Amino acid sequence: MYVVGRGAVGTYLGESLRGTGNAVTYAPRALDDVTPVAADLAIVTVKAYDTPGAIATLQRALAPDSSATIVTPQNGIGNEESLAAAFGADRVVAAALTVPVDVGPDGAGVAARGGGIAFAPVGTSSAHNWLLAAFGATGIDVRAVEDYRALKWSKLALNIVANAACAILDVLPAQLVRERAVFDLELRAVREVAAVMKAQRIDAIDLPRYPVRALFATAALPAPIARAVLGPRIAGARGAKPPSLLLDLRAGKARTEVDALNGAVAHAAAAAGVRAPVNRTYGRVLSAIAAQPERWDVYRNRPDALVAAVAAEEKGTPPP
Repeated sequence: MYVVGRGAVGTYLGESLRGTGNAVTYAPRALDDVTPVAADLAIVTVKAYDTPGAIATLQRALAPDSSATIVTPQNGIGNEESLAAAFGADRVVAAALTVPVDVGPDGAGVAARGGGIAFAPVGTSSAHNWLLAAFGATGIDVRAVEDYRALKWSKLALNIVANAACAILDVLPAQLVRERAVFDLELRAVREVAAVMKAQRIDAIDLPRYPVRALFATAALPAPIARAVLGPRIAGARGAKPPSLLLDLRAGKARTEVDALNGAVAHAAAAAGVRAPVNRTYGRVLSAIAAQPERWDVYRNRPDALVAAVAAEEKGTPPP
């Protein structure tokens, strides 16, 4: 098995599979260091913006006649399509990992209890039952899903909650849920995802540990009720844990996955004729901060500035 991406998720999955007797090789970071490998499974766990680099790695590592299955538990929209364009849809299997994974003292991924992993083939081939057995042998809760778009969009709905807004404001989820005006933006962002999925005729599905359909139903309730239901759950589950986009900004990264998350919602909304001003604002503002860190001061601990930015987007007059 070949793992592209030696971060928390890559090492968690790789070492879990190694623990059941599988030979696991991790791809080197530099393309020039990539050497050919014989593998029946490749797992891509890099950030969404690094998917082109992962494709180049796989093209060099796998033989031209390789039939290795390529699994992508990456967050965001678009990774499956990019991999399918490079290797053929029938070789690509989408995955959604809902096991909370942190980086341990040795740099390897350490999982918390709960969650699982769900798989859905991208192509028409259904010969991927062996994946369920291989991952199931590690003790991870494994599920099979028919529609990979339903899988990835349902996971995206989870990924956007208390993520981009926390990053823009430089606050943790526990503080975000106490900001009523911004929490209302979060509810609207989830509603926008639901509207885009409906326009694309994509059904929401529940994922291991996370009832996504209940999230959509709750977000659709009047804001005071939705806040009362979701606020304590978000604060209790990950209130003191910086979300991924905030970690990227604090690390000074010039790129984040926001384009594959909130940006993907905004792009799909425009194509479907659906409005998504909250997700569009989140994507635009966060990308601007990543590119020009000094702009973070405009929004850091300033919920009013973020609310104003969404209002300007709705009026069609977003700030430069």
